[in-house]
Amino acid sequence: MPYKQSSRLPGERASRLGHVVLINNVLIKELLENFQSDDETIIETEANWQEITDVSEPLSIIFSADGSYQIVESEKPPFKRLVYVKTALLKMDFHDLKKIDKDLPHPLMIKDMISDWAVYHATVFPLRHIKLKGKNLYDTVREVIYNSLRDEKLELEPFETLKWIVYEKWTQNKRKLPPFQCPVCRSENATLPFDTDKGNCPDCNGEIFLTDYLGFHQDLGEDIAPDRVANAYMLIHELLLLFTGIRYLWQTNKELLKESLFIKDGPLYFGAQYAKLVFPIRRFIEFAKEKGYNIHLIGQEKSGRFFEHLELIKRNATNNYYFIPSDSYIKKEIQQRADIGNPYGERTNYGSKLFVKTSDYHQMVISVPTGEFIPNPRLEDLIGIDRIFATFPYILSNKYEGALLPLELAHGIASLSTYPSAKILKVFSQSKVI
Repeated sequence: MPYKQSSRLPGERASRLGHVVLINNVLIKELLENFQSDDETIIETEANWQEITDVSEPLSIIFSADGSYQIVESEKPPFKRLVYVKTALLKMDFHDLKKIDKDLPHPLMIKDMISDWAVYHATVFPLRHIKLKGKNLYDTVREVIYNSLRDEKLELEPFETLKWIVYEKWTQNKRKLPPFQCPVCRSENATLPFDTDKGNCPDCNGEIFLTDYLGFHQDLGEDIAPDRVANAYMLIHELLLLFTGIRYLWQTNKELLKESLFIKDGPLYFGAQYAKLVFPIRRFIEFAKEKGYNIHLIGQEKSGRFFEHLELIKRNATNNYYFIPSDSYIKKEIQQRADIGNPYGERTNYGSKLFVKTSDYHQMVISVPTGEFIPNPRLEDLIGIDRIFATFPYILSNKYEGALLPLELAHGIASLSTYPSAKILKVFSQSKVI
């Protein structure tokens, strides 16, 4: 590792002769020739592609959520660091989709649609050497996250959705929060009574927030927060935006809920301490299915191991085909590890992976819920998959390979610096079944 450049002295440069011993090695020469070859390597896998044959009706209403974050760091010591986070939710219906040219969408049409049917959330919190008066960074971030999720511009709806999920308010059981780690004394006995926003730890009497249940504080130091806190906040808020729609329609119009598709950027997944959200989400989706109301929810992956694997195997598939990887396949072919241990995603995923190829320009990795966890799901285990397949032809975008138009537009909103305010309930309350 060379010495870095400072404000007074130049950095250390690598030797120009250090590579000579490498390029003269016969074995290395052979490997480099293979590396530089343009010939396609034939990838042999056990991927069992199946034709999409079920014919069903497309879903009438589409909701999509995406997010982004940007880290800003000062150039001088002590190198203060903060992060801006933005998430967005967009609603489209069948009439909107029919009007849009997928090759050259009219910008004024997109502008009108976004003005009527989009909401966004934006916040900022510190990561290093910035804090509220009288508080350290640890408590500053906790308080900012709590207040940010209670965004008054969105009428506190995502925060109410968080309560609805963690207290499982769709049931008749007024349950308190399961025990979690107290952010003050670190005991594992912290909890809150049913439907409360904040309270006190039973062990130390320190103030705890509902958002502490999610475990952000477990990633925080006293004076520094890693970047993954920003990513976790963004992913959680994306989910809460989508589930605000699910919750609202569940409470007001279940028939419309049956006709709606909810699309999230990224996999249906939470890792580490945030995985505690996975279990109530699964239970609700299973509960709704048993009541006769399928929750049509998908997550699309645009990077990562599964996406890279699709790039390898997609040439072996015919258009309009799908492939559901088994637990054994995922461990062996994608994770490249021994087929031992717990099933993939058992404690982290609320959706099962699915490879889909609809055309030579539209291949994607999506996740679809099954309700209760199923290690090796079949097509019929994926909730509402027939109607999701039927909807794909109407939501594909030709602007990017494998793109879904609602997610593409939601990303455009989430990545903007400013956007007109909108009330979140308008997105749901003025929807109609087409």
